[in-house]
Amino acid sequence: MRLIALTLFCLLLSGTAGAAAYFFPVVVAGVGQTGQTVIVPPTTTSGGKPIAAPTAAPGSPFTVLLLGSDDDLKFDPNHVLTQSMILVRVDPVSKHVVMESIPRDLWVPLSTGGSAKIDAAYSYGGASAAIATVERNFHVHVDEYAWIGLKGLIKLIDLLGGVDVNVSNPVLDDQYPNDINVKYLYGYARVAVLPGPQHLDGTHALQYVRSRHNDINGDFGRSARQQQVLLALKAKASSLNVADLPSIVSALSGEFKTSMGLDRVRSLLSLASAFDPTKIQQTVLYVPTYTSYGQISGQSVLLPHWSQILAITRQNFP
Repeated sequence: MRLIALTLFCLLLSGTAGAAAYFFPVVVAGVGQTGQTVIVPPTTTSGGKPIAAPTAAPGSPFTVLLLGSDDDLKFDPNHVLTQSMILVRVDPVSKHVVMESIPRDLWVPLSTGGSAKIDAAYSYGGASAAIATVERNFHVHVDEYAWIGLKGLIKLIDLLGGVDVNVSNPVLDDQYPNDINVKYLYGYARVAVLPGPQHLDGTHALQYVRSRHNDINGDFGRSARQQQVLLALKAKASSLNVADLPSIVSALSGEFKTSMGLDRVRSLLSLASAFDPTKIQQTVLYVPTYTSYGQISGQSVLLPHWSQILAITRQNFP
């Protein structure tokens, strides 16, 4: 009965928070994919003295780092890049949710040493390196993390019966990576998602949120499409019931990890239906205000404008 209650809570929270594909997998809390241990090295003062990271008290606002990866077979499963990084702050008292998307190509110092695109942090050191890199560059404290892979997202959307989106920014991509359930992992396919109302199954929804070519907004356009599909899951989550639990667990097996344990989820049970979708605040670090395009060592990167980034981050994550 506890697992059933947690499942229903996660469905509601995931939809209203606008991050369903990331929060929703907490439904597998009883089968060993939650409570992942993460050791983040402490920050230090200018004098070198370690500073203990604060811990969010029950009922107080907390911050989750949401991670989404291309985890197809081209990569070592323990060394995958993060195609999506989103900071989410949930305030259980005010029922307010803030989302701040971090561009995958942002050039930053990594916690593991050296500088690279921020999507490499998880590849080099897992969740702890990703968290430490975000904390040290954005001056925030991350309480929890959640990670999901490609196939888990496809199966989850198919389980929900697809999603409905109104496509205002159509996709036409001749270089979409054809690397899911194929023998040759380095081929390309042509994908198209036409403008207007569309019903997308898991495969086409993934194409819509993963494509990064021929978009006038570049990778920022992909971030906007990702948020659109995540919000579209809200309407679908209510169609699930307890009988769907075995299918949900099966779909997400091996495709989800989180540090959130049962206590964290239990503390939010009473808030499941209280979050107001109108109180979701979303931020993307667009060019030219927060970032600019650049080249480093032959790579196309995004150069951070830290004064602007830190100002909006302090506002979003006080």
